[in-house]
Amino acid sequence: MFPVMHWATPEERRNLGQARRKQVGRQKHDELNVKARPMTALQLLERAERGRVPNLLKLKHQLMAASPFGYFRGAVPVMAADLSVLPNTGIVSQLCGDAHVRNLGAFAAPDGRLVFDINDFDETIRGPFEWDLKRMAASLVLAGRESGHKETSACCAVEEFIERYSAKMREFSELPLLEVGRYQVHRLGSVEPIHEALLKAERATPQHTLERLTEAASSKPGAPLRFREQKPMLTRVTGSQAVAVLGALGPYHEMLERQRQHLLSLYRPVDVAFKVVGTGSVGLRDYCIYFEGNGPHDPLFLQIKEEAASGYAAYLTDAHPAHQNGQRAVEGQRAMQVQSDPFLGWTHMGGRDFLVRQLNDHKGSIEIEDLQGSGLAAFAEICGELLARGHARSGDPMVIAAYIGTGNRFAQALGRFGALYADQTEKDWQALRRSRKAKSK
Repeated sequence: MFPVMHWATPEERRNLGQARRKQVGRQKHDELNVKARPMTALQLLERAERGRVPNLLKLKHQLMAASPFGYFRGAVPVMAADLSVLPNTGIVSQLCGDAHVRNLGAFAAPDGRLVFDINDFDETIRGPFEWDLKRMAASLVLAGRESGHKETSACCAVEEFIERYSAKMREFSELPLLEVGRYQVHRLGSVEPIHEALLKAERATPQHTLERLTEAASSKPGAPLRFREQKPMLTRVTGSQAVAVLGALGPYHEMLERQRQHLLSLYRPVDVAFKVVGTGSVGLRDYCIYFEGNGPHDPLFLQIKEEAASGYAAYLTDAHPAHQNGQRAVEGQRAMQVQSDPFLGWTHMGGRDFLVRQLNDHKGSIEIEDLQGSGLAAFAEICGELLARGHARSGDPMVIAAYIGTGNRFAQALGRFGALYADQTEKDWQALRRSRKAKSK
């Protein structure tokens, strides 16, 4: 006998989605209430940076001060606070949490094929589905402005993004549930910005990483390889610190599937380095381990990246943020991606949580200049498809589709929100530039 519980019928789920329009109307998603921020943007950033490596914070602020889009990449805590004070649908799915145009990219699937998908889950958490859409909308406007698009063109790209998201969600709501779980997005290679990312990924082999990041330890013939220092971006780690990093492989090994444990056991760790990555992650502890399998021609690079709490956790009472943040990031990634890095996992070190994954194994991302001309609109549509698939896999596509409906009010409202939040981002960016944080000595 099954336990006594209620399974919602399709009709009940559709009714639930439509009823949430009373909670927040679709045309109301263009609202922004900056005055309701609990503190200034700079104070929100400062609070989120507690516990980071102090001498890297200046670099983080300088990267954020380079452009409004650069600021946006590092300002998830600010946008999380801004979204938290707005009415939301209460329709929950797994959020990427940092949905922006440069957090989609190419990587190698477990079977070796190159795929393109959302690929950054540091901020992932379960929350209102529209929060991802609002962050992506603002990023499309900022990226459009930076790549030379007129304002109307950038806002139209947001509407195309939402319209494609909505169309795919309606399609997912009618598919068998198992088909939603394994749905593949086609025609990716024909979209120019994605084609370029796939070409980069094809070239980003472990051998290429070996040539780029390592050097001979001495001038003697046959000398072993080690990381090539490129301070402050890459610094070798030795002594007790290296021992601690290698020690973190123990808990990581235990959480891997048995076949991954066996494969990893055939690789020998050779060298360890500290690496500075991204913009929002600068200041967090990030280590790389260089392994050799069947000799130096068989390299493996693993990244052990510190994971802080999601910037949204403080505003979501049911977020369950207490468990390991590396595990949170891994589970969120697996929930949204059809295929994930076979070495994806988590560990802990010195009371801090870490994500483990391959470093640069067939990875390729887009650049802002790739979005010039027709690239922005084409890429916006793919963003819509991929986010829709991620939300449908981890939420209820029938409820989301019923909320959105068939009209264009939702898309138009988010187009307006994208422009409004991009304007606010530029104001916050200017405030950062005026502050002492981003100024050179």
